[in-house]
Amino acid sequence: MSRKDAGDVTRRKFLIGSGAAGAITLAGCTSTGDGNGNGNGNGNGNGNGNGNGNGNGNGDSGLSGEITIKGSSTVFPVSDAMAELFMEEHEGVNVTVDPTGSGGGFKNWFCPGDAEINGASRPIKDSETEQCSGNDVEPVEFQIAGDALTMAVNNDADWVDCMTPDELSQIWREDGATNWSEIRDEFPDQEIPLFGPAETSGTYDWFNENIVGEDYRHTARHQPTEDDETIVQGIRDNTNAMGYFGYAYYKSNSEQVKALEIDGGQGCTEPSLANAKDGSYPMARPLFIYVAKDALQREEVYEFMKFYLEKAETDIVQEIGYVPSSTDLRDENLAKLDEAAGK
Repeated sequence: MSRKDAGDVTRRKFLIGSGAAGAITLAGCTSTGDGNGNGNGNGNGNGNGNGNGNGNGNGDSGLSGEITIKGSSTVFPVSDAMAELFMEEHEGVNVTVDPTGSGGGFKNWFCPGDAEINGASRPIKDSETEQCSGNDVEPVEFQIAGDALTMAVNNDADWVDCMTPDELSQIWREDGATNWSEIRDEFPDQEIPLFGPAETSGTYDWFNENIVGEDYRHTARHQPTEDDETIVQGIRDNTNAMGYFGYAYYKSNSEQVKALEIDGGQGCTEPSLANAKDGSYPMARPLFIYVAKDALQREEVYEFMKFYLEKAETDIVQEIGYVPSSTDLRDENLAKLDEAAGK
């Protein structure tokens, strides 16, 4: 976690019918690096950074100040990497990043005016916009990456490799199926322990709306957490378990759990960056960051946001486990940034 002072955190319908829509603006993966996540972080600090957050800079840019980022645990690894790279070039700026969940970040930090930036794994809600407005906070939205939301099971769950969104809904809805055999006769007559995000999570909101479905509520039977590594551990330690999280967390734990392919009507499709990028994966979704418009009047916030949006198009994002933004999306974001900042 940036500057290591924010605590220890490891961390149907986007849709099945229109997954490609979000992928269009994430089609590019041009890079300032060498294909291995290494890129040049060229700024006023004259520093060279790589995709792993390791770089050298003289930090003499003259910028100073504090920037607080809250929100999505899914977006957290991207924001954390960007913060580390930026601080290497600008030693006078301290950027802290804390994964509180998308909704938790909006409600408790960003909208009250106590954080300049909020990561989100789903768009801001009307109620959150209203809360922000009541505190004279105007959120400016930037789509910065794409994700292949991943449903995982235990490595020994050899009875299942692919499921449909409707089958997932049957398991994850309130008063839904509790045993595997309720989904398919050939599945074992064993209870399904569930592990997933907390209600404050944007991943929870996205899954509830798009997979569980508008006519149902997300089950409260699962063990909720904002720590995605806890979800991985729960699945790993129980043969019959199931859980979901962002693709980056699956990528870093692919030997510990098994990702399910999803059949949205076009056959079984595995979660991957390529399938999220082209929209063929039914649980592809966009990822966002929001910045308070007034905060952009502070030079350190503006420069950090510019840095973040430029780097979101590079291999840094891909190495973390998400689809980088395209050149077109980068340019749109930078133009929006300058307009919001009055540049």
